[in-house]
Amino acid sequence: MSIATITLVKIFIPAALAFGAGILMTPFFTHYFYKYRMWKKNPRGTGEPVSAAFKKVHNEKGELSTPRVGGILVWFSVLVVVCGLALVAWIFPSDATEKLNFLSRGQTFIPLFALVAAALVGLSDDLLQIYGKGAYAVDAVVYRKVKASVIILIGFIIAWWFVMKLGVTHVYFPFYGDLELGLWFIPFFIFVMFATFSTSVIDGIDGLAAGVLAPIFIGYAAIAFFNNQIDLAALASAISGALLAFLWFNIPPARFYLGETGILGLTVTLSVFAFMTDTVFLLPIIAFPLVVTSASSSIQMLSKRYRNGKKVFLVAPLHHHFEALGWPSYKVVMRYWVISMISVIIGVVLVTLGK
Repeated sequence: MSIATITLVKIFIPAALAFGAGILMTPFFTHYFYKYRMWKKNPRGTGEPVSAAFKKVHNEKGELSTPRVGGILVWFSVLVVVCGLALVAWIFPSDATEKLNFLSRGQTFIPLFALVAAALVGLSDDLLQIYGKGAYAVDAVVYRKVKASVIILIGFIIAWWFVMKLGVTHVYFPFYGDLELGLWFIPFFIFVMFATFSTSVIDGIDGLAAGVLAPIFIGYAAIAFFNNQIDLAALASAISGALLAFLWFNIPPARFYLGETGILGLTVTLSVFAFMTDTVFLLPIIAFPLVVTSASSSIQMLSKRYRNGKKVFLVAPLHHHFEALGWPSYKVVMRYWVISMISVIIGVVLVTLGK
């Protein structure tokens, strides 16, 4: 077996294992999700005026009867695969098991830390909405500030690791080269991470977020492979496999939602992948559906504030605007999937040409 074949096997096997783990664990987790009624008790923004268009597209019934912690399946499946292959390599050391082990200090420790840390922050938010009482349970401004502060702290820790442990203080600009930032790398990293986290608003229709994120992580598996970051490529592959397993049960009618534990963990991890593969400035292309969805919410908010309440979109984020126009939700979702795949292909091509 050639080295190239072995490398490809190492990248593809984690995807298959994560998919299988997700499928097998879902009945167990689903039982407890429903047993303990792990869904919102009140919709966020209770008491705030909403438009008729919003009421038309907002699935409040599903929101108040569908578990919102399904993202646990994604990051837990990834952890099972990563730790399982590492444990097998440790207990049964051989060339084969060592090659399949992709837990490494230089490539996968940071994104794994980002995934788990951000997912746990998101899980605390989910549990607060499920079991919490009072203002915090309906998204109080103070709580949102606390959550944002924790995300910034996670970003600082990861950026510090990049600078102090890995000696990374630059970012790559396509067709130009490295831009040296020095210690300014840290605030820039935090800004990108926070901006990527803002794209979490895409988690709004059954099957939408997972169907968009899975191709993005597959794209990053390809980019990491071209960069000879094989362990990182294997991790991206495992995440995409876990997302596909989640998507199997999230296609309408969704059995559960990603929730904050899923979408927060995945978006924060995505920003780490962008820095580790030197594709920060191409991230808006690779993750184009995320960017336009986040931008639509910002545009709507600014328009209402500075144009006397006038709106640009019928409803924000953008996918709800299309629903308000009369598009069936499945049409919106599947077209987002197509756009995600195309934007990933364009991004991967630009990465290879930009080098």
